[in-house]
Amino acid sequence: MKRISIVCIVGPTAIGKSDLAVAVAKRYGGEVVSADSMQVYRGMDIGTAKLTKAEMEDVVHHLIDIVDPADKYTVARWKHAADEVILDVAGRGHLPVVCGGTGLYIRALTDDLDFVDAPETDEIRAHWQQYLAEHGPRALYEVLQQRDPARAEQLHPNDVKRVIRALEVADAAGAPMSANYDWSVRGGRYRTLLIGLTMERDALYRRVDQRVLHMWQAGLPNEVRRLLASGLSPSATSLQAIGYKEVVAMLAGEVGELETIATIQRNTRRFVKRQLSWFRRDPRVVWFEKTESGDFASGEETRLWSTIDDFLKENSQSPPNT
Repeated sequence: MKRISIVCIVGPTAIGKSDLAVAVAKRYGGEVVSADSMQVYRGMDIGTAKLTKAEMEDVVHHLIDIVDPADKYTVARWKHAADEVILDVAGRGHLPVVCGGTGLYIRALTDDLDFVDAPETDEIRAHWQQYLAEHGPRALYEVLQQRDPARAEQLHPNDVKRVIRALEVADAAGAPMSANYDWSVRGGRYRTLLIGLTMERDALYRRVDQRVLHMWQAGLPNEVRRLLASGLSPSATSLQAIGYKEVVAMLAGEVGELETIATIQRNTRRFVKRQLSWFRRDPRVVWFEKTESGDFASGEETRLWSTIDDFLKENSQSPPNT
């Protein structure tokens, strides 16, 4: 029995993954499966750069706006939902086009990772929260680097919520959080083509800065105000996303507008660097260069379509709808 073929489009924020996913889906009769850990939340549109209905160009998109911002949504839940969607899409004769920059979501599919629910212990969490209060986020992060360097590499030192969670799991389970996952490339239930988008670093950073300005002008502060007014706690996991946590601090009077914008830009650039490091570790990714304008570099678009054509032909898929 043939394995289901999926095309995954990966890469850093602001490089044009979503637009390419729409183009691929239109060309090959596909549907898009979002692999973005923040786009699952309803009402969080501007800061997560969700496509508008018009930008989706009538292509069906899955796993967007599926939970409330107060919900805790895990990679295990996403993988279960994604498997169901992919089976349905392929069963109707369409190509699943998985698109997103959440590396663990992508790896969950490509390597069929199993996720063991980690125990939660209030006492352990309280210990590390007290440690944070006494020693600060850098010292807390250094502990994680010693206890679970693989997990520490995936996190920013200021992402204290997830740093504490990793230490909590290590204490409660008696093993590092990363021990639950096999990080070697081992393949999964799907036949996968990984398409990676890349760009000269300074050009990409300029695109990031412009995107943040566009989000601000589009009403990001008001979006956060609406979320808080709905009763969402400022400490909710969803509001720890880049762009949201900084605005929450601004609305609390901790920082000014210009500083908030600059901080979001800086934190997004750092996130981009971590995304690139993550995806660069996977030797299966086929990389394609883009320019600062968002177009493909010379010859890259032709190579892209040829790569996808060859991948689908090898599995006797239908020819592109061109």
